[in-house]
Amino acid sequence: MIILKSKEEVEKIAVACRMVATALDALKTYIKPGMTTKMLDAYAEEKICEQGGIPAFKGYHRYPATLCVSVNEEVVHGIPSDKLIKEGDIVGLDLGAIYEGFYGDSAVTVAVGEVSDEIQRLLKVTEGSLFAGIDQGREGGRLSDISHAIQAYVEKEGYSVVTDFVGHGIGRSLHEEPQIPNFGPKGQGPRLREGMVLAIEPMVNIGKHQVTVKEDGWTAVSSDGSLSAHFEHTIAITKDGPVVLSQLAA
Repeated sequence: MIILKSKEEVEKIAVACRMVATALDALKTYIKPGMTTKMLDAYAEEKICEQGGIPAFKGYHRYPATLCVSVNEEVVHGIPSDKLIKEGDIVGLDLGAIYEGFYGDSAVTVAVGEVSDEIQRLLKVTEGSLFAGIDQGREGGRLSDISHAIQAYVEKEGYSVVTDFVGHGIGRSLHEEPQIPNFGPKGQGPRLREGMVLAIEPMVNIGKHQVTVKEDGWTAVSSDGSLSAHFEHTIAITKDGPVVLSQLAA
């Protein structure tokens, strides 16, 4: 069942999302070569808590940290550790917060120092596919319009959409209905309605789409070892079009 949110509930989700966006923005400046991924996790938790939020991921299905930190070929759900960040790495940062019982969720992939043109293009295409999907989040459309727009954008650029993980509804739970694949034909699935709040999150590999989950049960890597990027926003469907809740004002 898809739970429609009232304006008051959407605003609480928006507060949680702004906490996440503020913490991710700070992490972009904080991250440096030589840091461990555990250091990034501690900093993220500090930034969420100082805003009055609660880390959403810590303890969720026994996940041990506040932040998911996925480096290079790691696609998603990387567990913070003593692993060192190096010059030229790309680092996926996926973060959630809870405010008054409502969840916010967002992710960004950042380049550490100087990276190749190919890596810059991967990041640009992945983020571009996210906004292509968001643009389809319009009342009266179909859910799969979002999915199709993401896949078409990515594949036009010669990359692969990861199919093992999907976006999701969000509200009083981190993961609610509906699931939002990043692939598929348009014109299918439920109608988009005002009050839906969706976390849209394309994951894109330079190589093949297949992924493998490591022995830790969380960290997913591209099966062919190719680089991967991940971007995510939480949006609200409104009569005036999609509103991005997890984006700081310019």
